[in-house]
Amino acid sequence: MPAEAEGAADSPYADGVRKVSRVVLLDPRDRILLLHGHEPDDPADDWWFTPGGGLEGDETRAEAALRELAEETGITEVELGPVLWRRRCSFPFAGRRWDQDEWYYLARTDETETRATGLTELERRSVAGARWWTCQELTRAHETVYPTRLAGLLRKVLDEGPPATPEVLDTEIV
Repeated sequence: MPAEAEGAADSPYADGVRKVSRVVLLDPRDRILLLHGHEPDDPADDWWFTPGGGLEGDETRAEAALRELAEETGITEVELGPVLWRRRCSFPFAGRRWDQDEWYYLARTDETETRATGLTELERRSVAGARWWTCQELTRAHETVYPTRLAGLLRKVLDEGPPATPEVLDTEIV
């Protein structure tokens, strides 16, 4: 993706929408790393999601993806690939509504051990761990996973390779 398309000087928020970079991190066995999150005050209200978070300062989307991945997983030896998907979403979390514009980057790594050493205070209260999932395990999962349809989206990437241009996913409002 050309740097000018990312807009390094753009604000981390545009029109009240938080700009977010997420990482579809695959290991050598094509397993995807997901984080296990929950409402800070209700661990029973839980879900799985890809590592990532909001842009800070004037960093690019790619820089944010790599920083967030390192903070949330400790994994720094990655090959960052193209943007696979883009998604708008809106959801309640930690007592407020979050409106986000998310870009999902493909990345590969040989590292499989995770160490969440750079979590924010809110993340420490709401992230319960990480797990590597096969596509088949995701397909059979009864847990809530974001983005929805992740198993099918991942299967398509594994079978066909990354799309020529990012696929725009349906807006998700929870």
